[in-house]
Amino acid sequence: MFAKVSKSMLLVAGALAVAAPAMAAAAEPVSLKSDLKLDKLVEENGVKRHMLVVPTKVVPGDHLVFTTSYTNNSGQPFNNFVLTNPLPKEVVLSDDGFGSFDCSVDGGKTWGKLASLSLDDGKGGKRPAQAGDVTHIRWALPAIAPGGTGTLEYHAVVR
Repeated sequence: MFAKVSKSMLLVAGALAVAAPAMAAAAEPVSLKSDLKLDKLVEENGVKRHMLVVPTKVVPGDHLVFTTSYTNNSGQPFNNFVLTNPLPKEVVLSDDGFGSFDCSVDGGKTWGKLASLSLDDGKGGKRPAQAGDVTHIRWALPAIAPGGTGTLEYHAVVR
C-alpha cells in the first residue's frame, strides 16, 4: 500500500511541477494552464463510457489525461510556438496520439516521431524506441492568432 501512496504523491508532485511554469507564464503573451484527469470507465444503466475525473488516488494501470491549454493574450499573432512537457517518470505514454507531437527519449536532446527514434541496445547496436522510453513530448504550432486559444493533450498510464 505504501508504494501506491508514494506513486500517487509523486505523480501529483510531477503534475504540479509541470503546472508551476505554466502558472508563472500568465503575464507572458501566451498563458498556459495545465490539468490532469483520471480516465475512468463507468457503467450507467448498462452502458459503459469514459469519464474524466480529478484523481484523488492513482494506482498502476490507471489511465491519465494531461492537458495544457494556451491563450494568446496579445494583439499580435504568436508565431512558431513550441510547448515542451517532461513526462513524469511514474507514467508511460499510451499508444494513442503519437502522431500529434514529437517525442524525445534522451531528456530533450533529440526529437522526432516515436517510430523514428532509437536507443543503444547495450550490445553495441540500436533498438527502436518504445513508449516507455519517452522522456519529453513537444508540440510545435506555426501560429496562434491574437486571442486564440487551444488545448494540447497526451494520454499516459501509471507504471
